[in-house]
Order: sequence, then structure tokens, then C-alpha cells
Amino acid sequence: MAGIGSDRKKAIVLLSGGLDSMVCAALARERGFEVLALTIDYNQRHRVEIEAARRIAADIADRHIILPLDLRAFGGSALTSETEVPKDGVQPGIPVTYVPARNLIFLSIALAWAEAEGADDIFIGVNALDYSGYPDCRPEFVAGFETLARLATKAGSEGGTITINAPLQEMTKAQIASEANRLGLDAGISHSCYDPAPDGRACGECDACRLRSKGFADAGIEDPTAYA
Repeated sequence: MAGIGSDRKKAIVLLSGGLDSMVCAALARERGFEVLALTIDYNQRHRVEIEAARRIAADIADRHIILPLDLRAFGGSALTSETEVPKDGVQPGIPVTYVPARNLIFLSIALAWAEAEGADDIFIGVNALDYSGYPDCRPEFVAGFETLARLATKAGSEGGTITINAPLQEMTKAQIASEANRLGLDAGISHSCYDPAPDGRACGECDACRLRSKGFADAGIEDPTAYA
């Protein structure tokens, strides 16, 4: 874990435990930020990713908060209900694994912590190229939330700025896998699968697994994922 109590600028980094958020956190660290990692435990189906986030934060973050927020109370997604996770390949449109307004909710919480810490930067590992069709991963969403952050906060009303950093926004999964390799990350400790086996191994068939596997293959890098 990086040293605590430094004079570096602080950044709130949304850390799900997946490969994208891992690379995002490492890029924030590489840019010189003190990394304050935020993991939302929303009672998701793939809860093994919470432990992945712990492992990643131990290597990258200066501080790590795991915040419980039970979105199963709402449902509306295969990740927060008993709806079956699709295994027939990435399809057009918004899939049933979309969690209603998830990134909007997560960024709002990150914004609250940023303001409490006096941090001007939030990092999120959204990606608009090789992704599963989620509307809250688009550049328009990120830009819109940045505008909202300035309007909704004390810091913004006093002339401060809140920057939403999405360094993976225009990367392919292959480029993200390559970045993990360049940064010297152990991608094997991250977790992307939506429907893992009881022992925590990835299913290899859900959209997240397919995109992750293809990314490593396209990058010419051995996939370190443990598949069932």
C-alpha cells in the first residue's frame, strides 16, 4: 500500500475489483495522485469481486472504503436479482446485466467523498468501445456528470472544479490488457465475471468474461483468469 499522509493531490477512484477499475486506479497512482479507493458493495451476484477489490487496494490504494448499499432492494438487473445471466455472447442493445443508474449512483457517492476530502478528481474505469452496451459508460454521461458535479456541490458553487477522469474511455479491451501489463499489475487478482462458480472461478461465458478473454487474446498476452 502506498504511504499515507503525503502532500500529493487526492483522487477518489471507483474500484469494483475488475480489470478496468484496477488499471484505472494504477493510472491515477502513476499520475501522482494519492489514491482513495471506493468500492460499493451493492449486494451484487458476483460478490467475489469485493475480495478482488480488497486485494487490488492493498497493492495500489492509500485508503480503501467498502461502502454497503443494497441495490437488491430495487432489483431490476440480473446482477441484483435471480434473473439468469446471459451466456450466449454479447448482443446488441442494453443487456439484463445493466444495473439501473449504477454509475450515476456510484459517482454521486464518490463525489460526496471527494468533497469531504477536498479532492478535485474522481476516476472511473468506464469504457465506450469494447463494452456491453451500458448507457452509463458513454462519454456523454461522463461529461454530463462533470457538469452536474460543479452545480451540485459547495466546492463547485465557490468556483472550484471537479474533474471526472475516465482514462480508459476510448481504449479497447486489448489496450486495457496491455496497460495492465505495462503497469506491472497482476491482472489475475482482478475479477470480471458476472456469474462466477461457487469456488470463485470465472464462468468464461458471460459478456464480461468474453470481453476480458478477447482483450487478452487480441493483446497477445496470456490470460491469467481462472476459468471454471
